[in-house]
Amino acid sequence: MKKPMSYEEFVKRMKSDTLETPNGNCPAEQILRVFQGKWKDEILYCLCMYDSIRFGELKKLLTGITNTMLTSALRDLESDGFIERKQFNEIPPHVEYSFTEKGKDLMPIFYEMAMWGMKWADK
Repeated sequence: MKKPMSYEEFVKRMKSDTLETPNGNCPAEQILRVFQGKWKDEILYCLCMYDSIRFGELKKLLTGITNTMLTSALRDLESDGFIERKQFNEIPPHVEYSFTEKGKDLMPIFYEMAMWGMKWADK
């Protein structure tokens, strides 16, 4: 595995305009796209609290979301590889959602965002 870039190297490369993906994009673009949409960040936050969660439980936690919006956001997150859907063919049948390895890699990002939010809340 490639050694992660230090913060100092990151700043240096940003200032010299040499920090971009092979496609010429900003490296943060992918993570920022994950948080686009009204509900994706809240769904990911719920998954941070639970190892796996059923559709109905998510619906209860996300006040105001419709079934259609929840289904759409879950499908987007699944197609992007952040969550996985597991169907249980029991009586009654149910579906559970959980993080993939890629999704679990978001935890340090959520931590840093939470620290920033707590630092600057109400300031």
